[in-house]
Amino acid sequence: MKSSVLALAFLASAAVAAAQPQRPAASSSQTAATKAGEAYAQFLIGHRLAENDDEAGAIAAYKRAMELDPQAADIPAELAGLYLQQNKIQDAMTAAEQALKVDGANREGNRVLGIVYAAMADAGNDPRSRQSAKTDEFVTKAIGYLEKAIDKPIGDPDPNVRATLSRLYLRTGEYDKALKLLSDLVDQEPGWQDGPMLLAEAYAGAGRTAEAIGWLEERAKDDPRMLPALADFYEREHRWSEAAAVYARVLQRAPRNFDLKTRYAQTLLNAGGRDNLGKARDALTEVVTARGTDTMALYLLSQAQRRMGDGAAAEATARRVIAQNGRSARGYFALAEALEERHQFQSVVDELAPVVERNRGRSGDGGFDTSVLLPHLGFAYQELGQYDRAIATFEEARKASPKDPAIAGYLISANLIAKKNAAAVEAARAARVDNPDDVHLMRLQAQALGKTGKADEGIAVLEGALGKHGDDPFTYIALAQAYSDADRGAQAVKILQDGQQKFPKDNSIAFELGSVYDKQKKYSDAEAAFKQVLAREPDNAAALNYLGYMLAERGERLDESVNYLKKALQMEPENGSYLDSLGWAYFKSQKLDLAEDNLRKAADQLRGNSVIQDHYGEVLFKLGKFNDAIAAWTRALNGDGDSIDRAEIDKKIRTARQKLPKK
Repeated sequence: MKSSVLALAFLASAAVAAAQPQRPAASSSQTAATKAGEAYAQFLIGHRLAENDDEAGAIAAYKRAMELDPQAADIPAELAGLYLQQNKIQDAMTAAEQALKVDGANREGNRVLGIVYAAMADAGNDPRSRQSAKTDEFVTKAIGYLEKAIDKPIGDPDPNVRATLSRLYLRTGEYDKALKLLSDLVDQEPGWQDGPMLLAEAYAGAGRTAEAIGWLEERAKDDPRMLPALADFYEREHRWSEAAAVYARVLQRAPRNFDLKTRYAQTLLNAGGRDNLGKARDALTEVVTARGTDTMALYLLSQAQRRMGDGAAAEATARRVIAQNGRSARGYFALAEALEERHQFQSVVDELAPVVERNRGRSGDGGFDTSVLLPHLGFAYQELGQYDRAIATFEEARKASPKDPAIAGYLISANLIAKKNAAAVEAARAARVDNPDDVHLMRLQAQALGKTGKADEGIAVLEGALGKHGDDPFTYIALAQAYSDADRGAQAVKILQDGQQKFPKDNSIAFELGSVYDKQKKYSDAEAAFKQVLAREPDNAAALNYLGYMLAERGERLDESVNYLKKALQMEPENGSYLDSLGWAYFKSQKLDLAEDNLRKAADQLRGNSVIQDHYGEVLFKLGKFNDAIAAWTRALNGDGDSIDRAEIDKKIRTARQKLPKK
């Protein structure tokens, strides 16, 4: 097409010269016409030589043509194209610029310069490139030249030019322009593999993700090559189950594609549910069996094993990640989660503290990133009752990620648990400067204000949030918790009932309603709320534990209480709080040996939990182990102090001492 267009230009020039009146002597116009004809002849020779791969001969012919007719822009433009094919970039640019000096609208000259600048922009993406600082300039130039190259074409514009220009539009955020080019180009070039994904990217960038998904869904019916792109877009929209289903279809055609199998497993993990977790574990087991050094697959496998309740396997897999790449924090992160799942908090400290100390300060240069481990280390200190260490660790994490609302929340909570309420208020205030609309931070701020006698101020913050974040169920829960903490139970119930009407299937609201009713001693209403949760989610361990403990605390239907608690422990067999609940139910049932076994495990695990230490002291006293009971009650007094009567525990200690043998 290009050579025929150029030939037409030369023929038109020759026709104009031939139409001039004949004169007996050679005139300047006749001389010009003759040179134009000779230039055209050289141009054709050059084109033919180029087609026969005689590039040197073609270049020589084009140069002769340029000397004969320096005003013909198409000749240097064609030479520029040939230089570009030979990857002689500077020569190509010089020839193209010469063509554009004659005719700024010359399509081939603009095409060559546009392609060259686009390539330079891509090279500039590498920070090691000397041209990286000029990347934006190259992109702008490339777009300008390529737009002229496809302006008013004869026939369809060059698809390669349109494809390159589309990528540049995506890069600069000009999504509507990209859509205009890509929508036609993808249809015209069905074999172009990148086209559909680029078009979907353009839709997404333009805020039309639903259209992108719809377009991919329609195309994927007849073209399975679209399936990976469709799955990718489902992932972007957090439509995990649909993404997993599409990956499953892809894997039917390519069962040995382990990269896709890993993506499939990751979507299953995100989708959640025991069935999906089992499928993810099995898929990842296949991957690591075939590729034992795939650290990402091993990391995800550890996650799947942990969430399936196999903490020992999760720990072993995490240690494999560490063994393969101890320079990365990923394996230690998985190990910390596996140990936390088994409530082995001292082990978390033993594993992470030396690693953090060894690698502190090395994150900034691309080294070991301790910041992802600090929250886990802080939690472990907190669970062990080492509150000052926990706070210091969270403060270090906060410095590493100063605007992360989750880290800020951990620091606020740690101060609250340590009874450092003024520090919690200040930490919440500082955190909300960077995250003014974060409802979780608002809830913590309200809690901290309540602890310092400013409950109404905290409630006002959350009441204001309801109008702005009424589409988030947690906003209702947070406000209800603030009302409940301030002994405004009726308002807590009302706001949760409003939340249930808006989110009728949300279990978190029903769970919180049960908790609020329990605090108001409306036990039948509380039980109904927790049973509503369990009707929708029979394996909700937290609801099973709350319901079982609530019955045990009142000494009612103790066999039923034990059944609820055993089921909760099936899901989380090493959860110290659940072990305490079951031990307390056995204590109320006068099954003291079973009570002691479960309460000892809970007390050893959660040494700073005052209620658990109090419970353990009770069973030890009942068994006549008075010294051990005194030690447990002393730990209760030195613990978090939540939900205990200190005077009553002092009285228990005095009574136990009176039971000791006289010296």
